[in-house]
Amino acid sequence: MNIRTLSPLDRLLAGCERALEAIAGSPQAHRPSPAAGIVEAELDEAERRHAAGLMRINHTGEVCAQALYFGQAALARAADNREHLLHAAAEETDHLAWCAQRLQQLDSRPSLLNPLWYAGSYAIGAAAALAGDPVSLGFVVETERQVETHLAEHLEKLPAQDERSRVVLKQMQIDEIRHAQAAQQRGGVELPFPLPQLMHVSSMVMKAVAYRV
Repeated sequence: MNIRTLSPLDRLLAGCERALEAIAGSPQAHRPSPAAGIVEAELDEAERRHAAGLMRINHTGEVCAQALYFGQAALARAADNREHLLHAAAEETDHLAWCAQRLQQLDSRPSLLNPLWYAGSYAIGAAAALAGDPVSLGFVVETERQVETHLAEHLEKLPAQDERSRVVLKQMQIDEIRHAQAAQQRGGVELPFPLPQLMHVSSMVMKAVAYRV
């Protein structure tokens, strides 16, 4: 059986297809949404807009996660690390699909700036990979730690009765913690100052903008 080796053009086209799917497509989750079967809560207009703003942030975060993982996988040195990154990206696709579905249920939309977020995150992921697999995996650890913290904040900020959004974020939080632990076990190193602080600042900017735009 002959296994075709992908050419640079093949890989470029596949990358473009993944980007379009993350930004403007309808990604298919491998796992059912944690919110399936939960009755929609009664939300007033202000609560609905607030929940939608929070879920738009999380959707944008998952667009960024797709780009980061694919950027890192594209330039990973070791084949097993590349496969690990692609597997994590597949789980992040579940998160992306769940958040997209929840936005539709809240009569809202994704961030209009998702193409910009994707391009920037892909470049950051590729740059992290160029620094070597230990640094790239360390970047995963720090990213997932910060995501886990912000998900905890959103769980506090959601309208109390919005159980559908809450269970989605809780499952995402569980997955992000597991991704951080797995990357650390594979040899991810602690990122030097000021990289974690810069990552936090850029995340704050993204969240402030994506909540509204």
